[in-house]
Amino acid sequence: MEPKRPASEPPTRRRFIAQSLAAGAALGTWRPVYGRADEEIRIGLIGAGGRGTGAAVQALSTEGPVKLVAVADAFSDRLERSLERIVQRADGRVEVPASARYAGFDGYQKVLDRDDVDLVILATPPGFRPEHFEASIEAGKHVFMEKPVAVDAPGVRRVLATADVADSKGLRVGVGLQRHHDALYLETLRRLHAGDLGDLVALRVYWNSDGVWVRPRKSDMTEMEYQMRNWYYFNWLCGDHIVEQHIHNIDVGNWAKKAHPVKAQGQGGRQTRNGREHGEIYDHHFVEFTYADGSTMLSQCRHMKDCWNQVGEFAHGTAGTCNISEGFIQRADGRVWHYDGEPQNPFQVEHDDLFSALRNDEEFNEARRGAEATMSAILGRMATYSGQEITWEQAMESKLSLAPERMAWDASPPSLPDADGRYAIAMPGKGQAL
Repeated sequence: MEPKRPASEPPTRRRFIAQSLAAGAALGTWRPVYGRADEEIRIGLIGAGGRGTGAAVQALSTEGPVKLVAVADAFSDRLERSLERIVQRADGRVEVPASARYAGFDGYQKVLDRDDVDLVILATPPGFRPEHFEASIEAGKHVFMEKPVAVDAPGVRRVLATADVADSKGLRVGVGLQRHHDALYLETLRRLHAGDLGDLVALRVYWNSDGVWVRPRKSDMTEMEYQMRNWYYFNWLCGDHIVEQHIHNIDVGNWAKKAHPVKAQGQGGRQTRNGREHGEIYDHHFVEFTYADGSTMLSQCRHMKDCWNQVGEFAHGTAGTCNISEGFIQRADGRVWHYDGEPQNPFQVEHDDLFSALRNDEEFNEARRGAEATMSAILGRMATYSGQEITWEQAMESKLSLAPERMAWDASPPSLPDADGRYAIAMPGKGQAL
């Protein structure tokens, strides 16, 4: 944390903004504005894994002066490795001395306490997202946060409440659902909404792949460290891969329908990724989501090697079909449309759009969309874990919190291994969903 300035020291631009914000808050209006397009935006990175590293590089590649000034991560080794990679790819826009590198569970707060940080990137495992988002907005920071934005219904409700506070303070919020910044998706969905397929009656969405990394357990690790290193396999951190990964495709289905599902039922389990090292998540989910108009979305996500892989979204309407992810429409009358625009990197564009809104004083808050997509995926997990049909209202009202009672290296995570080193797996019909 920076030392306090003497009271007699002239205020910096950021201190002036902070004081202005405080005055505005007292009057009920918070509206942080960058007076010039060439104002330097200073970034704090919270969560220095692979996605956090990539997001930081993309933020530092936006137009106009920008600098990374602070980094926090639970693990110091990951923090240092991330910084090395960021410097290699964004040389000249990184100024993070040892005093601005914070390891441990409380590192995020030390970044937020800095008055030289304008915007934070939240890229920790998603179980931390509601707390970190709330603290960031309370601290008056603009936010880019990775998806999903929570792992349970209490977390989603917390994000939605914080989104309202962000609006009241005039803070900009981006969420890493980058398909909304991809020209192919934007044009394809525009055509669907214009009626090119007639009425949408069904959707199919997929994230079928081989699966992700496993990090071996070491003898000196506490259980908390092991789970944090392997966060993808524990629901309090990840939410299961239907939430962490398949959220992208479910979100596109909601986008196509301009709505969220009203209920879901499905099935899932573990078949090929069933080792001790695979924690407590399923390796496959199949969900039938139903929307208010009676249309359905069939959802598959799978982590299995040497199987049919597919990551994409498909729409079926009364006037034809569409491969959304390929930008291809086949109408029943024989007409065909195929997107032929220049390819873009939507991971970059989502940062370009956020920073442009910040520099040009434009409204920008994607938190509610992120929360709805996250809750839709959680609804699917509830259905597969329970074996029951779950309504949107039941899911949203759920009191089940997956968070541990205490965050510390010697604390016990919510799920602990048995004597054989295995974790309890959700069993349909046993009522664990809500």
